[in-house]
Amino acid sequence: MMDIVDCDRTHAPAILAIFNEAIANSTALYEYTPRTLEVMKAWFDDKEKGGYPVIGAVDAAGTLLGFATYGPFRVRPAYKYTVEHSVYVERSHRGKGVGARLLTTIIERAREQEYHTLVGGVDAENAASIALHQRFGFEYCGTVRQAGFKFNRWLDLLFYQLLLETPAHPSDGEAR
Repeated sequence: MMDIVDCDRTHAPAILAIFNEAIANSTALYEYTPRTLEVMKAWFDDKEKGGYPVIGAVDAAGTLLGFATYGPFRVRPAYKYTVEHSVYVERSHRGKGVGARLLTTIIERAREQEYHTLVGGVDAENAASIALHQRFGFEYCGTVRQAGFKFNRWLDLLFYQLLLETPAHPSDGEAR
């Protein structure tokens, strides 16, 4: 059994563990240094300030299996209907449908908040993430070659996007 919940600061240690495992062992994050609980406090502050969801998949015992979120794609006002999302699954639960449940929910939340475009940046070697995004209708929209350098090699960053039918009435202007 798996439930989807809204994460709060009590989930920070579990989210931190998932982040730090990905930093240490994968190219899912183009970072070198493990994050700290202090960094997670600022991360949650930014999510709350922007009204961005942080959702988690939990088992019957309440253990966090993975999480997903989104945030601004770019800071200029004309990008106000575009968000960049991320989905992370705890290592022992990958390939079990957790990522799919999280991505489904993130797409629903983006619709509810009337965003128009979801963008995902995926390392070119992350076949599982590429397949997940394609399964949900995300289209490949470009490669930034050698965007990162980690584990003594250059990394290519692929972008996938999903266009939503929202918002009903987009408008120019600063505020969203």
